[in-house]
Amino acid sequence: MAARFRYSRWDGTQHGFELDADSVIKEVTDELIHHGDPNAALRRIMQQGLRDRNGRQIEGLRDTLNRLRERRKQIRESGKLGGEFDDVAKELSDIVDEERLAVDEAERTASDSGDSRRASVARDAAVDRRLQLDMLPDDLARKVDALTHYDFQSRDAQQRFEKLVERLRQQVQQRQFEQVSSAAKNMSPEDVARMKDMMSALNEMIDRRERGEDPQFEKFMEEFGDFFPENPATLDELLELLAKRMAAAQAMLNSMTPEQREELRNLMSQMLDDTDLQWQMDRLSERLQRAYPGMDWDGSQQFSGDRPMPFGEALQSIQELNDLDNLEQFLNNAASPAALQEVDLDAVRRMLGDVSAESLDRLSKLTETLRQAGLIDQKEGRLELTPRGLRSIGKEALRDLFGRLERDALGQHRIERIGAGHERAHETKAYEYGDPFHLDLQGTLRNTLRRQGGGLPLRLHPDDFEIDQTEQLTRSSTVLMVDLSLSMPMRDNFLPAKKVAMALHALISSQFPRDYLGLVGFSETAREIRHEQLPEVSWDFVYGTNMQHGFALARGMLARQTGTKQIIMITDGEPTAHVQSDGEVFFSYPPAYATLEATLREVLRCTRDDIRINTFMLDADGGLRGFVEQLTQINKGRAFFTTPETLGEYVLVDFLEHKRSLRRSSGRRAS
Repeated sequence: MAARFRYSRWDGTQHGFELDADSVIKEVTDELIHHGDPNAALRRIMQQGLRDRNGRQIEGLRDTLNRLRERRKQIRESGKLGGEFDDVAKELSDIVDEERLAVDEAERTASDSGDSRRASVARDAAVDRRLQLDMLPDDLARKVDALTHYDFQSRDAQQRFEKLVERLRQQVQQRQFEQVSSAAKNMSPEDVARMKDMMSALNEMIDRRERGEDPQFEKFMEEFGDFFPENPATLDELLELLAKRMAAAQAMLNSMTPEQREELRNLMSQMLDDTDLQWQMDRLSERLQRAYPGMDWDGSQQFSGDRPMPFGEALQSIQELNDLDNLEQFLNNAASPAALQEVDLDAVRRMLGDVSAESLDRLSKLTETLRQAGLIDQKEGRLELTPRGLRSIGKEALRDLFGRLERDALGQHRIERIGAGHERAHETKAYEYGDPFHLDLQGTLRNTLRRQGGGLPLRLHPDDFEIDQTEQLTRSSTVLMVDLSLSMPMRDNFLPAKKVAMALHALISSQFPRDYLGLVGFSETAREIRHEQLPEVSWDFVYGTNMQHGFALARGMLARQTGTKQIIMITDGEPTAHVQSDGEVFFSYPPAYATLEATLREVLRCTRDDIRINTFMLDADGGLRGFVEQLTQINKGRAFFTTPETLGEYVLVDFLEHKRSLRRSSGRRAS
């Protein structure tokens, strides 16, 4: 069935990236032309990002990683560890100050009473209490322990201290439970009792599974599921959730100074006198460390803020920092867009926002988008361009080069498609964009029936169109010679030259299917290049510009063709190598007389075979200019001095003008 679409009025809520194969190919055309490797091209897009067909920027991994590092910096600067009980320590100091005032007041009152014995007893008691207060330890745990055995002078201070101890016990207890449950906040005594029951049931559930019995996970969640708002679906998910929280708690402990850790241990030991609960916690921790050794139980995080962070907030921050670290490592190691399918997009959205999550989602589908469009295929574990992909790249290169020209420079670059110059070839082909629309109705309807499987009405689809091929009476044969010597990439000339080859191939195959285009690459020696090899063609890591061998190969290729014949040569250097009579290659720079003579001798042979040589010179120096002047004098071809930016336009304009002149000549002969 043909695709159907539903349209609705824009209401401001619709969003999302519109990414299709054409958008991807447009972004990677230069990369594929330069290296011919879809794997490398997709990796570059994955790193740099791209724009969708609506112009929206899909961020690459570089932007995502920058956003990740900025988020990590924000978390680390948001507070400091080890200060979660600072408010308790401050209030405890106030209580001690209140007690000192009460001791001073009791001594003064006794002294003012006139009773010497009472004054003496009060004075001795005050000295003793002051000594005990002066000797209080600095750390919170031991200070609380000392004051627990202290005989308060002030009843109010004693009541405040007892309430503070109870609050501290609740804080420490909550800290303990928050290692297991994110819902352990503001717990009532009943909640604490249920939490203890939950810990016992949790270990019993693990025991049952270790014995090979049904762990009864569903029953556990029915009773204690409110402690786990993350709603794990399996026991494994629950244990992984617990492992992450307990590993983060251990990381927070590891991040403290030795003094802070010792104070916390003493405080926990003093405030939590429930040995059974501590045993359950220790048992669970040991099991999780064995089951999930990769949770980085020895890790730590550094914070540089000034604000003391409550335990729950610190635990959440460390978990997020660990998640950011893991995500960063994963993204740095991602070798292809397909690898990004393993990313937890919900976690990315939570940490980095919607843009990063949507971008990673789109990047993960790049490979499949091109594969479904038939532009790439996987062979022996590597991605390769399909013939359709090769044509698509050539057409994109052609559009890019034509797009730089003024609209009227070539009359929109159209060739007349009816009348003199074309005739039906009694052959059909699938319609491609830019083809003359000589519709073959019978073939088109057959394609629709084959795709639709019968039935009425017939619903035409663009892929069904079949057109008559036309035969160009003014046939021409061209060999494109591209310099592949080391100087081409060194001067940034290689990519424009290869882009011309791709564009010219696309132009001839789509607009002039009866024409012949051959390809020759030359450096120290020359070689014929098949069209399907074009994407993989690269420069040669050798010195030498062997035009003589290139002309000889091109002349042999054109000898087997009909119509007008021409060689288009793209180069940035004068000839410095030739093949000697014994088959060995001779190289010399500056060019030797023997090389120039051998090359011009081959030019003369091309001229005798009625082959015109048009030369496009990049970065032409005096030596190259002088040689090309001799070449054109012998051959009567033309020479163009171009730059990498204008090379493509020059070649395509010249080729189309050549075709127009052939048509005009053919029309005059026909009349």
